[in-house]
Formats: sequence, structure tokens, C-alpha cells
Amino acid sequence: MNTKADILIVDDEANTLASLSRAFRLAGHEVTMCDNAAKALELAKDRCFDLVLSDVVMPGRDGIALLEDLRTNGVTSPVVMMSGQAHIEMAVRATRLGALDFLEKPISTDKLLLTVENALKLKRLENENRELRRRVGKHQIVWTSDAMSRIMAQIERIAASEARICIYGETGTGKELAARTLHEKSPRASAAFVTLNCAAIPPDLIESELFGHEKGAFTGAMQRHIGKFEQAHRGTLFLDEIGDMPLNMQAKLLRVLEEGELERIGGDKPIAIDVRVLVATHHDLAELVEQGKFRQDLYHRVVVFPITLPPLRQRADDVPALVEHFATQVCAQNGWKPVPFTSDAIDALRAYPWPGNVRELRNMVERLLLLATGGVVDATTVELALPRPKSAPEGSSSRVQGGPLTQQVAGCEREAILAELRRQHHHITNTAKALGLERSHLYKKCQQLGINLRAARDASRD
Repeated sequence: MNTKADILIVDDEANTLASLSRAFRLAGHEVTMCDNAAKALELAKDRCFDLVLSDVVMPGRDGIALLEDLRTNGVTSPVVMMSGQAHIEMAVRATRLGALDFLEKPISTDKLLLTVENALKLKRLENENRELRRRVGKHQIVWTSDAMSRIMAQIERIAASEARICIYGETGTGKELAARTLHEKSPRASAAFVTLNCAAIPPDLIESELFGHEKGAFTGAMQRHIGKFEQAHRGTLFLDEIGDMPLNMQAKLLRVLEEGELERIGGDKPIAIDVRVLVATHHDLAELVEQGKFRQDLYHRVVVFPITLPPLRQRADDVPALVEHFATQVCAQNGWKPVPFTSDAIDALRAYPWPGNVRELRNMVERLLLLATGGVVDATTVELALPRPKSAPEGSSSRVQGGPLTQQVAGCEREAILAELRRQHHHITNTAKALGLERSHLYKKCQQLGINLRAARDASRD
């Protein structure tokens, strides 16, 4: 087994502790030892062990009482009980309290290592199930464009490294999906992927969210809280919108990144953490550094390798695949029959600039499916659903007097298209034919020239 486990062994016999720890360490595992239940509870509360292996019969509180204490205090580490005085009633009670297994002493080395392997498999399955539940209804990265192909090639190349990566991109471009893909393609994929949106957490709570707190650390701290860093131990922590993190928190984050350990609020013990940190922002962090809003030393820590996700308007070739993906997803979630999109509808969606990017497109697809009549989404449905941009009246003259030649040509093209639309009573196919264009080219040209077809039609009727 290649996976290294962090194991806590609890036994009042020094010889047993020595032999068990030797066997585990020879197999490449990390071992912490203690000889009583009280100390074991404190250790397990402060550190997330992959396995707790405890003797049953010990002075003071026995192993069964320790198991109860662990569960009462919210410790979720798998627990295996062992005893040289085992009997059925004891094993049944331990199992009912949540013990993963019950071993009878003396225990063979092979049995020990198999038990650890089973505990790790169980933990991995629980993480995967939790992740699958979390991702129900979520979309995945979908692309066909050259722009996204280059991004995905970068992700493939750097995912296996431990490099800290900063993902730049406008809101809605899929920064969290890119971070999740980096995690899933990394050696940490079997561990947790934990996210925190720095812009969504009040400044006075972000420290607790990141580092956790002890019971009674501040007013309202009714119980211990495990922070995002500890939750992501041996996995990946994704800090979205890091550019919005307060400066005082940036200093504390930098210290944790440099030292690899943290202290919970109200705690007095350093806690070692092994976490890969990925960050994202829609800001220019270098510009924020110049403005004094982002620490330069933190900038150089988190921006080891930058990735910039293009906005959807720069990857219009992905729109058809995204529309198909979202339509299939929305129909499946709602129990609807599949609804096709006409080629004209797809052309209209391609031509729209999508200021909200992929997130906006997903919401628009759901809206179009609700508006669809006749079992199909056509260009008319799209035209009704797309928002009107705030611009000058479409019927007004747009000829540019003077200025660069390209600007004057664009003005002439705009007037020519608007005039032909009026002549053809805003019939798109006839207008495209009269101008010698394909329908899709007309939609693109209108988008480039800022012509809103619906607004132009309405203006001509007034």
C-alpha cells in the first residue's frame, strides 16, 4: 500500500506500543503513541488521525469509554478496538458505538496493515460520496475552442506539481471548476477539496473560517470549530476572490503558508497542516500590490503559476457544446423531455457578449427551456429572453463624421444593416439574404456593431 496513514495508538502496555509502532513505521506510516484515554482524546481533538487503534482494558477510562468520548466530541477518525480479553458482548458494544473493527490480541502484522488499508479505503469512499453529493447538479468544464484547449493543456501539465496557482478570470468564467480539476488530477485527489470565498465571509469571521476556533474563544463560540485548513489536510484548499481578503488576514495567511502550521483562535498549540493552496480572483493582484491593497510577499507566495480563464465572449466556439450540456442537465434535473435548440437559436446565443460568462449562459439555457413553445427553442425565443443592452436608440443614425477609417466604415455598416432590417420588416433570413450574408454572419455582425435586433424591431414599430 503506497498511501501513508497518520495513526494514533492507545495502550497502557509499553511493549505493545513499541511493537505496533515499529510495524507501522516500517510500512511507512506516521505513528503517535499514548498510554491513556484522556491523553488520547486530547490528541484526537487536536489532530485528524486516519486511524485510532485503542486497547479496551486500560486503567481509568477504558477503550470503550474513549470511543464514546471521541464520538461525543465530534472526532470522526475511524477507530479500531483491540483486546486480549475479547468476548462477543464487548465486540458488539464497540461496533454499535461506531468502531470500524475489533481485533483480538496478539495481532499479526499482516492483520494490522490490512486494517489500516481498510480504514483508508473507508475514509476515501466517504470523501468521494460527500463530494458526489456536493456536486449533484453542478456542471463540469466543457470546451471545444482552441482558447480553452490551451488552458486545459496547462492544467494537465501542472496539476501533479505542488506549485501554488493563481486563477484569474471574470466572474462566472469557471475559476472554481478549474481549481477542482487541478485537484482531481493531482496526487491529492483522494483527499478533500475545500473552498472558501473570501469575498462572501465577513471580515470578523474569516479567521475562524480559515483556522478554526476553540470552545469559548469568543462570544458565541459554543463548541470547537475546525477551520478550512484542517478540513483540507493532505488535500487542496481553494481560496476564491483572494483579492478581497483583508490586509490583516493576508499577514496571518502568509505566516501559515510559510510555516506549515496554524493555531486555532483561543488555542495554544500549533497544528501542523499539509495543504496545497490554490487561489483565484477577478482582480489584477499586481495592481492591488501597487495600490497597497495586497501584500507583495503574499503575492509572490500564491502567484507561482498564473492561469487566466478567457471570458465566454472570447470562446464563442464553446457556446454550442455548453448549451447542449446545460440543456441536458436542466432537463434531467427537472424530469423534462429533451428540448432541441435550432441552429438559428445557437447562432443568436453565440453572438451575445455574455457579461456574466458561463454562469449567465447556464441560467439563460434554463430560462429558454421554460419559455420554449412547440417543443423547440428557436431564434425568436432567444431574442425574447436576451436582455437589452443600455445603448442609444437603434433607429437613430450612427454614421460617424470624421474619425478613423475603421470607425467610419463600422458606422456605415451599422446604418446599412438597420436600413435593410426596416425594409425587410425585421425578417432576419430575408435581411441576411438581401445583404449577401449567412444568418449566423448577420448575427455576429450585429453583435460586433452593437445592434440589438429586438430593440431595433421595437423602435421601428414606434
